Amino acid sequence: MRSFEDIQSSISFQRAFKAYLKKYVTPHKQQLIRAVLSKRTRKFTVVLEDIYKPHNASAVLRTCDCFGIQDVHVIEKSKEYHINPYVTRGAAQWITLHKYFNAEGSSVQDCFGTLKKSGYKIFATSPEAGSIPVQDLDASQKIALVFGNEHEGVSEEVKSSCDGMVHIPMHGFSESFNISVAAAIFLYELTKGKSFESDPEYFLSKEEKDEIEYHWFRDVVKNVDAHEAKFIKIWGKDQV
Repeated sequence: MRSFEDIQSSISFQRAFKAYLKKYVTPHKQQLIRAVLSKRTRKFTVVLEDIYKPHNASAVLRTCDCFGIQDVHVIEKSKEYHINPYVTRGAAQWITLHKYFNAEGSSVQDCFGTLKKSGYKIFATSPEAGSIPVQDLDASQKIALVFGNEHEGVSEEVKSSCDGMVHIPMHGFSESFNISVAAAIFLYELTKGKSFESDPEYFLSKEEKDEIEYHWFRDVVKNVDAHEAKFIKIWGKDQV
């Protein structure tokens, strides 16, 4: 007998339940979801390391959503990140958030190991010697940008484990931007001019879009858990 969790995670169930949920999502909302998904990417991603102020991290999530970045990775060390809904203004529900906490090991290595398996080159954002200007970053490769906390920047562990460092050239007395502003500048430089013609692998695959659309439908339909329980009783009769 298949468990409730097995049913929930099966592709066949998700397809059937998404079709069921469609009748509770307005045609306008469905069209908007498809339009947004058509511009989503996993070519670039953002990593936040031990951010002290939750509203700063939440502002970065909103920035990523605006630039079509689907995934944000959060390395938790001394600080656990909680989304601030007043800052994200709903953007958090459209982002896939990955959290890493390892009390006995390294959250940095856990995160970086996951990213490298997915083919990312990891660049720490830092103005230190040896760091390259963001304009010189090769945007044809999969890139993960690591932003450190507001007080110390990226850690020494990140610097020693990343593939390189990158910075925004500064011409004033201030030495840094607010983290969400910095993220916006970096992402603008990386994403500008991207299209199917210039990079056919830039946008999400059909399978990725289908999976994300399923989760987005779940998020926009009210009382989705009640709908799911009712649907499983009907759909699951011949499945369990």
